[in-house]
Amino acid sequence: QVQLVESGGGLVQAGGSLRLSCAASGSIFSINAMGWYRQAPGKQRELVAVITSGSNTNYADSVKGRFTISRDNAKNTVYLQMNSLKPEDTAVYYCNIDCLTGAGYRNYWGQGTQVTVSS
Repeated sequence: QVQLVESGGGLVQAGGSLRLSCAASGSIFSINAMGWYRQAPGKQRELVAVITSGSNTNYADSVKGRFTISRDNAKNTVYLQMNSLKPEDTAVYYCNIDCLTGAGYRNYWGQGTQVTVSS
């Protein structure tokens, strides 16, 4: 079994910064893509950023230039540095990983962490 533990969410004023972390543990042989998604009230879950095993990155247009995704393969951890936060960034943020386990390739979600940006 694989567990994802997220941390780093909270309340911040517009223009501020937060750093999210997501650590994966369990029977993991290797991790391919790692990503962050978010879901605001009344909206669908959307991709925020993704990083491949080769450290190629992709971002939603709405966060380009403000958010940075990174990973520490030794720690099976993915980070999301969020700068210049806006009220519209308010959402529950979820990490997601594609990994190879003893049961084959699987996709896992974190439990979510609330990010609230006040104006």
